Amino acid sequence: MSATTLLDPSTEEIIGSVEHTSLEAVDEAVERARLAGRRWAALPPADRAAALRRFADVVGEHIDELAHLEVRNSGHPIASARWEAGHVRDVLHYYSGAPERLIGAQIPVAGGIDLTFHEPIGVVGVIVPWNFPMTIASWGFAPALAAGNAVLLKPADWTPLTAIRLGELALASGLPEGLFQVLPGRGSVVGERFVTHPGIGKVVFTGSTEVGRRVAAGCAAMLKPSTLELGGKSANVVFADADLEAAAASVPGSVFDNAGQDCCARSRLLVERSVLDRFLELLEPAVAAFRVGDPSADDTQMGPLVSAAHRDQVASFLDDGVEIAFRGSAPDGPGFWFAPTVVRADRHDRIATEEVFGPVVTVLPFDDEADAVTLANDSVYGLSGSIWTRDLARAIRVARGVRSGTLSVNSHSSVRYTTPFGGMKQSGLGRELGPDAPLAFTETKNVFFASQELS
Repeated sequence: MSATTLLDPSTEEIIGSVEHTSLEAVDEAVERARLAGRRWAALPPADRAAALRRFADVVGEHIDELAHLEVRNSGHPIASARWEAGHVRDVLHYYSGAPERLIGAQIPVAGGIDLTFHEPIGVVGVIVPWNFPMTIASWGFAPALAAGNAVLLKPADWTPLTAIRLGELALASGLPEGLFQVLPGRGSVVGERFVTHPGIGKVVFTGSTEVGRRVAAGCAAMLKPSTLELGGKSANVVFADADLEAAAASVPGSVFDNAGQDCCARSRLLVERSVLDRFLELLEPAVAAFRVGDPSADDTQMGPLVSAAHRDQVASFLDDGVEIAFRGSAPDGPGFWFAPTVVRADRHDRIATEEVFGPVVTVLPFDDEADAVTLANDSVYGLSGSIWTRDLARAIRVARGVRSGTLSVNSHSSVRYTTPFGGMKQSGLGRELGPDAPLAFTETKNVFFASQELS
């Protein structure tokens, strides 16, 4: 059986290896999940809710352990990793309220009563990326479990450690064996089998648009539903009437957080032409002050990229005469480091249109409100974005005009577990999170009860 060797991205040291799940083992896991899921769905809703609360509490007791695993495996700064582990706990707590609130409807009809029931799909396959291994996993498994399903979770090859530990904590909390299984391995084996196995009723995938298309096509061939959260090239739109100091101060966190390895990164900085020079003057010291370094230090804001191969891919965007306006700093020596970078480009340059997935932001000027909306929409992606203006009417107009699934005005908030998240265009299909997420893991059954007497 093959295995992945795991490296610490900040030191390039080997920290272990994880064996891959075979095709036969996936099929065996599906059968275990099918049986466990039936028993889980048959439990009273209050019992399922209590089990999820216990799981959340156990995660809460291991936040520091999970955070340090993420620092070593993914290179996330420890402060960010602690937040991520706490987010998993909070997502579980939030969806522990769902089993008792999956309420159907009574629909008025002639000749009887009509009821709807939200029934679990059965077994759900969740495929998560390497950039936020814990948090994105929880967005899939928590509402799926809450809706009465069993879950098979495939972590990314490079970053499986926190997912594996969450699987262990689920069992330690008392979740039934087979209900929540973590299957590390190749996407071409485990992920592909999630798509093709007739016993898996839905696939949730987060990753590149290219792979997402293949997942969608495979699921379509099986008439199997899928939720896809894919790439992004989000716009951060700054109007001349905005609080320029606040907007500039917020830019580094909006695009360099997690070393830019974030589908929601505001990697296109659109600034009204009349204030462009002033805005760049404000932005340069903010970028210089963004702390890049040892991810185990509490004051570090950005760690390394996840691998040498990914660092080379990010660096390739700065070839061919790209104009670098200014850069921050990053450590020398071992580790997959990359300094925060601000570039100037034309609207149709590669760096302005393709997802870099690294700490690089492209500055693009616009002339007026109509031009800003046109430029923000000039992308195959539509995941997230920000709008900075003091004019409420303009904020409403632009927010309605920009084709993105999640927008924020005068801030960079993208994800709250209490609100829906997802993309338009080639950024994905469906929505995660929010109060309705468990419904996406159910099928609605309609039952009519005749009330007239039989003659």
